[in-house]
Amino acid sequence: MEIEAARLIAAAIALIPIFGVGIGLGHIFGAYQNAIARNPEAEGKLSGTLLFGFAVTEALAIFCLGLSVIILLGVLG
Repeated sequence: MEIEAARLIAAAIALIPIFGVGIGLGHIFGAYQNAIARNPEAEGKLSGTLLFGFAVTEALAIFCLGLSVIILLGVLG
């Protein structure tokens, strides 16, 4: 197998966790909507937790994208 083909395959594999990020974000925002629908007074308390969960989950997607770019450019080897 040529090295360029191996890089493309490895970069594609490195992007697989982004599917989990999408599912996780759906769960985070869905749970937030359910919580606000049940108790609207708790919106102020829950918004901080929502933003923290969103940031941590989105960081995984950014790391995966960065790793994929590093693999494609061949910086690691």
